[in-house]
Parts: sequence; C-alpha cells; structure tokens
Amino acid sequence: QVQLVESGGGVVQAGGSLRLSCAASGLTFVSHAMAWFRQAPGKDREFVAACSGSGVNTDYADSVKGRFTISKDNAVKIVHLQMNSLKPEDTAVYYCAADGPYTRIWRPAPRDQSEYDYWGQGTQVTVSS
Repeated sequence: QVQLVESGGGVVQAGGSLRLSCAASGLTFVSHAMAWFRQAPGKDREFVAACSGSGVNTDYADSVKGRFTISKDNAVKIVHLQMNSLKPEDTAVYYCAADGPYTRIWRPAPRDQSEYDYWGQGTQVTVSS
C-alpha cells in the first residue's frame, strides 16, 4: 500500500521560510518522479515543482522559481520542498504526488496532475502579510 505523508506546513510571515517534507512508503522510491502541487481557496490545484526519480532533473513553476527548491533523498524515501521568501500568494494546501514506477527516473517529471498516480493528504501553508 502506497502512502505519501506531508509535513512541515504552518503559519509564517511574508519573507519567511518553510521546509515541507513528504515521506513515502510502499513504493520503490527511486523509480518514481515526485512533484509538489498546491491549491489555494477557490482556485484549482496547480503545479509547483517536480523532480525525476533520480532527483537530478528538476522543474519549477515560474511563480516559485528562484525561491523554492525541491530535493529528493532516495536513501530515506523523502522529498523536500524548501520555500524561501514566502509571499501571501503562496498560501495554499500543498500536496506531494508520485508518478508511476520506472517511467521518469532520468527524464524530466511532468507538470500535468493526471500523470501522477499517488497523492498525499496535503499540508496547509499560510503566509501572513
């Protein structure tokens, strides 16, 4: 049984930092590309960042490029999202997701939500102005 469990969300002032973590179990972690998505109140869920199974190839939404960093630790089956210089518009529920196995170990991870098979329950990030 695959489980993705996010943690690290909270309330932070604008300009601050948070580090989200997503712990995976029940899958061959290195074989899965991983991504972070977010959903703000009243808005659709949107792509934030992704990395290949190896962790080498990364991709970011323009809105977070230069502020957020995704990293994948295959040894302990955790993917992190380091978020710096946070803005009120970053307020959302953040979800991690994993794609199917052995499709994108070295290839870039997709931005399309439909490409991801497994999802966590989400963690709330609130940035106050």
